[in-house]
Amino acid sequence: MKKLNALRTFAAATAVVGLIAFASQPTNALDAAGSFGVGSDAPALDVEHWIQDGNGFFKPVTDFQDGKVYVVEFWATWCGPCIMSMPHLAELQNQYRGQNVQIVSISDESPEEVNEFLKQESDEEEKTFGEITSAYSLTTDPDRSAHADYMEASNAAGIPTAYIVGKTGKIEWIGHPMGMDETLEAVVNDKWDREAYKKQYEQEQRLQQAIEEISMLAGAGKFDDAIKRIEEEISKTDNEDLKTNLKDFRYSLMLSAGQINEEVVGYYKKQVEEMKDNPMALGQFGYSLVGVSQQGGKIGPLADLAIKNLAPVVDKAEAEVQPLLLNIMAQLSQIDKKLDQAIEYQEKAVEASGERQKQRMELYLDELKSEKESG
Repeated sequence: MKKLNALRTFAAATAVVGLIAFASQPTNALDAAGSFGVGSDAPALDVEHWIQDGNGFFKPVTDFQDGKVYVVEFWATWCGPCIMSMPHLAELQNQYRGQNVQIVSISDESPEEVNEFLKQESDEEEKTFGEITSAYSLTTDPDRSAHADYMEASNAAGIPTAYIVGKTGKIEWIGHPMGMDETLEAVVNDKWDREAYKKQYEQEQRLQQAIEEISMLAGAGKFDDAIKRIEEEISKTDNEDLKTNLKDFRYSLMLSAGQINEEVVGYYKKQVEEMKDNPMALGQFGYSLVGVSQQGGKIGPLADLAIKNLAPVVDKAEAEVQPLLLNIMAQLSQIDKKLDQAIEYQEKAVEASGERQKQRMELYLDELKSEKESG
């Protein structure tokens, strides 16, 4: 897996316009019947191919043994986040080696595909993926029986997804493998409160479904209905962290709807103050404003707010990102009907661009100059 350069990081950060994630880590929705989730008996594993065994330390698992803790994680060779999680899984397995903890990572690809992948070298670790994953049990199950028993049964959104199986064979936790450290420690040391987590987890799933409905309303342009729906969810939620994130989402919807009142402006002033030394975050905010405007929304004084805070920190960004930030400032200036300022920023964007970027930047500069000449 290649390292992301700054340009790709910026593009990824700004790919989704106008929406704020409501949870701190990926969540998985329960199916309609709620038949499988936290507190359920963990299904036995029917895995076809065991490829790595922790350098001979672990045996294949079918039934989970009482008194032992297992992590059942689903991955694939094509999944970037799965690959990024591998060193962390190895670190956890080494940390708990000899403490009756076994990590079992399951793909649904052919053994040939997996073995070919394991021969490749990671740029991050300067080791092969086979060496990186050698600490834990790496498997593949092409008939997808394990996938059906876990991922499909819990209606999991995607991979990587990990399931912690506790000492009594119950599902203790479901989530992203990078977020399970504290839970795993608590389960191993008999300090985990499964029932409290189950309540929180099920509330998160209900909210996830609500967010999907709200996003569909917003996508259809029904912003008033979407805002009303999210306000209903805020009133029903007793988890303060989730409530805060729902309120963030509400402001994002109001911005997307062009509802720029004093409350919204005040909120985003606070947000911008928190990111004042972060050009990437400010660029993402500015890009979202451009997106709102392109979709017909009004952004009012927020354009000037973004420009004034981004301008002093552009030179702190990596060189290849600076033209993009200057271009965003030019677009915001155009939206704010300040064409001289827009042209100035776009000229700087052209000057800072590499050869491949320059032509596109020059086209927009010509557009600005033409607009100014036409009055």
